Amino acid sequence: MDEIAIQFAVERLLARYVACIDDDRLEEWPAFFADPCRYQIISSENYGRKLPIGVFVATSQGMLKDRVAALREANIYEAQRYRHLVSSTLILENARGVVRAQSNYQVIRIMHDGATALFSTGRYLDRINFDGSAPVFGEKLVIFDSRRIDTLLAIPL
Repeated sequence: MDEIAIQFAVERLLARYVACIDDDRLEEWPAFFADPCRYQIISSENYGRKLPIGVFVATSQGMLKDRVAALREANIYEAQRYRHLVSSTLILENARGVVRAQSNYQVIRIMHDGATALFSTGRYLDRINFDGSAPVFGEKLVIFDSRRIDTLLAIPL
């Protein structure tokens, strides 16, 4: 693939990913990942200091599916939805069917009563596998800017 086609494919993957979350199609969310994979939500402070502790980590599609099942069946949290805004994507590396990319994000949270607030800002660091029929995340690091994380972090970022 040429550089423009890769850029388009990566940005299309990210657009489909956030639309899936924002449209509450969470059962489809694990399919955006390879198996095995790595999905981690981590503070920029911990990431910068190379401390591995994050808010959430999953290393397989099965773990991601369990997260969705817990959200749908077990967890109790106030009804809410997200709206993502994602920047243009910077391709950091393209080698042997794997693309490393970085994008900035903002997530706006809309509560059931209509209250709206900026919920999270940060960046995505993605390792995207291009070796199958469609690109998928081999690794997605969600690095949030603030040290403070709301206990209502229920839905994936």
